[in-house]
Amino acid sequence: MPIPPEVTGEEIDPDVRQELMSLPKGLAEDVSRNLVMVAQLIDEDPEKAYGYSRVALRLASRVAAVREAAGFAAYATQKYSEALAEFRAARRMSGGVELWPVMADCERGLGRPERALAMAGEPEVQKLDKAGQVEMRLVAAGARRDMGQLDAAIVTLQSPELASSAVHPWTARLRYAYADALLAAGREREAREWFAKALEADKDGATDASDRLAEMDGVEFVDAFDESEDEVDEPRESGVVELDDEDDRDGDKG
Repeated sequence: MPIPPEVTGEEIDPDVRQELMSLPKGLAEDVSRNLVMVAQLIDEDPEKAYGYSRVALRLASRVAAVREAAGFAAYATQKYSEALAEFRAARRMSGGVELWPVMADCERGLGRPERALAMAGEPEVQKLDKAGQVEMRLVAAGARRDMGQLDAAIVTLQSPELASSAVHPWTARLRYAYADALLAAGREREAREWFAKALEADKDGATDASDRLAEMDGVEFVDAFDESEDEVDEPRESGVVELDDEDDRDGDKG
């Protein structure tokens, strides 16, 4: 796959570059450039990112960072079985636990929420840093919801991290998942409060909390075509904003 000439491979994370030093110099450069393309494209064009990840994998399948990148590219394109295999390989090579939450979320993607819940109770979770433990909590709550256990999902998300007023990179998503679970359980007043708290913490637009708040208290503008009068009504005010359908998994993923 073509790579723009301005992508040199030097943009790669220093830890990944260190891993690639085991490769011949020219090969390491080729792998680095493909990994840079994966990182650049994974959000805006995951299919292209996946393509570059396959090139890197073909070149250096024995490098943990390459297997991890291939896993995330497969995950972004909802190839959950493939992603899980790559994450397991990366974990065997590196010996780390950082991928445990996303591995559990792959189990959810494969329709096996009970396996995700089992992973949430494994000793590996205690080895995760705080961010990783929050991600695991989000995945476990999502698994509960997959199984129709809304009340259990709500309880799963109740934690010191949720109650804290401190804002961390994961705070908005945790509050959003809690709000979404409350709303699904019919607890609208509490849900609105937590969507507002999620919005307060969401400085980077990681969630659509503002849209959800507007949906709960905003204005709906409807272009209604009156067939009997053959005319289009003016936009009118109502209690709901029409939004595109949300993917249930966004709010509670790890």
